[in-house]
Amino acid sequence: MACLLLRMIAPADIPSGLGSAEAVREGDHLPRKAFPPRNNRNLSRKRRRWSLRSPHADSKYASLRFDPESGRNLPLVSSLLTSTAGEVAVSSEQKVYNVVLKQAALVKQQPRSSTAPDVKPDTVIPGSVGLLKEAYDRCGEVCAEYAKTFYLGTLLMTPERRRAIWAIYVWCRRTDELVDGPNASQITPTALDRWESRLEDVFAGRPYDMLDAALSDTVSKYPKCCSCFNLQPFRDMIEGMRMDLKKSRYKNFDELYLYCYYVAGTVGLMSVPVMGIAPESKATTESVYGAALALGLANQLTNILRDVGEDARRGRIYLPQDELAQAGLSDEDIFDGKVTEKWRSFMKNQIKRARMFFQQAEAGVTELNRASRWPVWASLQLYRQILDEIEANDYNNFTKRAYVSKAKKLLALPVAYGRSLISPSSLSQSSLAKT
Repeated sequence: MACLLLRMIAPADIPSGLGSAEAVREGDHLPRKAFPPRNNRNLSRKRRRWSLRSPHADSKYASLRFDPESGRNLPLVSSLLTSTAGEVAVSSEQKVYNVVLKQAALVKQQPRSSTAPDVKPDTVIPGSVGLLKEAYDRCGEVCAEYAKTFYLGTLLMTPERRRAIWAIYVWCRRTDELVDGPNASQITPTALDRWESRLEDVFAGRPYDMLDAALSDTVSKYPKCCSCFNLQPFRDMIEGMRMDLKKSRYKNFDELYLYCYYVAGTVGLMSVPVMGIAPESKATTESVYGAALALGLANQLTNILRDVGEDARRGRIYLPQDELAQAGLSDEDIFDGKVTEKWRSFMKNQIKRARMFFQQAEAGVTELNRASRWPVWASLQLYRQILDEIEANDYNNFTKRAYVSKAKKLLALPVAYGRSLISPSSLSQSSLAKT
């Protein structure tokens, strides 16, 4: 969950120069020239974008559990969708939930601890004395450069957790860079296949460069929970990049939901094993993972609502086409960029839904290990305030960019830290399970 928030609280862009594009072109271990330069101020950056659940609890989306009138969740009516041809298919939500259950089962086998997990000594890579320290230091520099607020939060973590989160964070940035970085025009599905093959080598202890070495070491260092670092979420993120190469519209939320899981929900699954669940927590592991997913959904919907105009200028609309049509809107209305009553009404529903997911996520943040809560609380509070700024701009997200001022950020941080001190013992397992 926390690594997911690394990208949310910082400038929402991705740096170039991290070596990923060179990696998929080389097809072999990278030469030294592909190592990322230190203090490179010209790194470009990118945003991941999501939409959220359909606000309409009709027969098709009844399983999405959201009532637009009350703002509450509805019971999960069905995990199956029926096509017009009468065919029954598993919904994207159920597919993602199955992955969550699998990841939670891996973590559940390990005892909860208030301290950092026992780890092996740093992996020694032949011919590269000191490479690991340099690799982790570089990951920390990237985090400090492009996720300043969260970087400060990671300094409150134990050294082992801090370094592991840095390594996961950098891998996710490099993966994102493949389809939105300066070399995106050269990236093909075959290139992504090479990147996935490279990932498998990293998990097998065969890193290609110094940044890969940090992730490879992180994966290998947790003997008690190494199985928690399952390849699936990492592979799924790459699958999201494949979708980015071929789609710029999503006809309904079921399509968007799967994409959103691929590009951002996966990061929560990668990070929860490192962040840890508080030993005194009475919440189920599945519910904590579910809350991590909810927080990713809320943050990414906030991104997409903030960046509607910017995305439109790139020819992209990350809003469900069926929801736009139900609101009496079309692609042309988005491209025209005029704030109308129909648009205001549409936006109110979107914001209402995002806030619902933020509320769901709060219970899960409280269940995290105490040393890991502060940066997650900070991200949640700051990103939720962007929704307030969209409203303050009269829902004009075509030409005005909603942002939280530095003063408000500074005020939010001590509040977030105070909330991180609240014990999860006040929440029962049953109350969290309802979110």
